[in-house]
Amino acid sequence: MVRRSKWMSVLVVAMLVAFLTACSSDSSSSSEKGSGDSKGSDEKISINVAYGNQPGEPIDLLAKKWKELAEEKSNGKIELKLYPSSQLGSEKDVVEQATMGNNVIVMAGYDFLMDYVPDAGILTAPYITDSVDDLLYLTITDWFTELHEALNGKGIHIVTTNTVYGERHLLTNDPVTTPEDLDGMKIRVPNNQMSIATFEALGATATPTPLGDLYTSLQQGLIDGAENPLPVLQGVKAQEVSKHLSLTGHQKFITTWIAGQSFIETLPEDVVQILKETGDEAGDYGRGVLEEQTESVLDEFKGQGVEIHEVDVEQFKEKVQSVYEEFPEWTPGLYDRILELLENRPS
Repeated sequence: MVRRSKWMSVLVVAMLVAFLTACSSDSSSSSEKGSGDSKGSDEKISINVAYGNQPGEPIDLLAKKWKELAEEKSNGKIELKLYPSSQLGSEKDVVEQATMGNNVIVMAGYDFLMDYVPDAGILTAPYITDSVDDLLYLTITDWFTELHEALNGKGIHIVTTNTVYGERHLLTNDPVTTPEDLDGMKIRVPNNQMSIATFEALGATATPTPLGDLYTSLQQGLIDGAENPLPVLQGVKAQEVSKHLSLTGHQKFITTWIAGQSFIETLPEDVVQILKETGDEAGDYGRGVLEEQTESVLDEFKGQGVEIHEVDVEQFKEKVQSVYEEFPEWTPGLYDRILELLENRPS
């Protein structure tokens, strides 16, 4: 009986040692898998990709192209799981999730990133440039490199920068041909400082609302109009409720796709490189889609009874000049530095 007890004790100890060894091995394996140095791993890597736009919009088609290119270039190693229509939460919420290191790449406007580094917001300031190409040029300057480094310090890693979101216009229930027409109107805007400041400067009541709630907000009279590029307004079917389109062009808008810096550091270097290269390629593809859809949507709006209003853009520009004084947290001389960069842009 004593001998049997001894053998049982030996067996228990042996099993315990084996269990601890296995746990140590699993932990080590998991750590290696998440390391940025694990260049040669063939294990499939699944990454969530989030955006607020609807299926069929240019951003959605861009994301699908990115998924296709990334999976093809990685020989199936990278799997991008797409979550359109704010399925993972509002833009603001998902950016916050990213900074916490969650597995997600999210399309984020620079106006949202100004919550982390205020200077980022100037890329979405009203009438800051006359062309999208000017904005894209700014993203390859030394100034932007400094901006990205500052965002890294806040836990944000920019994956790709060349997504053109479009020119933003105004769709309302009543005609808007001058800034004064906006007095008292509740206009849906994204929930960020720049958008709110812009429409308050124009005299409207800026009403932050998730993009996915825009249609019902119009239906229920919670807002009197919205602003966005034409394909986005069509994507949420806003033209079914609001029948006046004012071509204000108040923002030439580019956006970025970001991930948490800590999450990026868990990915193999070759994976990060593929994500960046294919993201840029998808951005070029998406711009072509955007240009095609913008032209066709304008014709479709006319066919659906939307009245198109040409406006004197200079009146709107004058009204929003105060926006550039709204952000004392900007680096002193930021506006002048941006203007100087644009003036000296190589032809």
